[in-house]
Amino acid sequence: MKNLFLGHTNSYHGFTLEEALKGIAKAGFKYVEINAVKGWTEHLSADISDSDLNKVKEMLKELDLKVVALSGHCNLLDDERLSDFRENIKLAARLDCTYIVSSVGEAHFMEDEEKNDCKLIANLKSLEPLLEKYNLKLAIETHGDEYGSGKSLVEVMQKVNSKHIGINFDTANCYFWGGALPLDDIKTCLEYVNFVHLKDKLGEQKTWNFPGIGNGELPLREVIEYMVNNGYDGPFSVEVEYTEEFCMRDKDRPGDIDIPDKEMADSYKFLSAIK
Repeated sequence: MKNLFLGHTNSYHGFTLEEALKGIAKAGFKYVEINAVKGWTEHLSADISDSDLNKVKEMLKELDLKVVALSGHCNLLDDERLSDFRENIKLAARLDCTYIVSSVGEAHFMEDEEKNDCKLIANLKSLEPLLEKYNLKLAIETHGDEYGSGKSLVEVMQKVNSKHIGINFDTANCYFWGGALPLDDIKTCLEYVNFVHLKDKLGEQKTWNFPGIGNGELPLREVIEYMVNNGYDGPFSVEVEYTEEFCMRDKDRPGDIDIPDKEMADSYKFLSAIK
């Protein structure tokens, strides 16, 4: 299998970037997606100085990690946040990323979410020159009540019709938000998918419980095999969000770091068995 498997630093929400990168490397990953989401997991921000970014690059080199994607979620229907996203695109270019990821609305802060295909299509098209300039691919995540499934984004992708823009298929979000099981939903949108958040889930649809890959109930092996067998050659980025209680509280208790380290290590072992 030639697809890259990434560790996503959002799996270390509440921890430092250094802790996240060390845990991801220790688990066995060689590739990483770094979070730069304002007000959430802000491991990087677009205004980082060149000297500080060089320190991050040195740390990545020491850990033998390569950044493939930047998670730079902004509300793409808001003009001000669209400007912020343009700065995140530039940050992704400074990191030599291939992909930049965003949901339509503010990820984790859903008060601004709305369904507006016409504005979304126009705004995505307005980003295309910058994506082309930096040779980046934008992946729109399945997230939220309006754009929670792959199927819900297909018409948008058809009308945008860009080689630089596709769907980031989140294997748990399509069920949590969209009510569609991943093996069903991926069959509706695969040709437009250019990136995957590989995320597992336990419990009922709206239960926030996203353990390590292979520790949940979703048929992720079958999803991966279906995608690869049908031509998907993009990355799979492993994201773990645990329970709501663990995700949202301060990470200041002894042994807290052991939890994401274990779940990421379990995830890598699961993926190694199917490579």
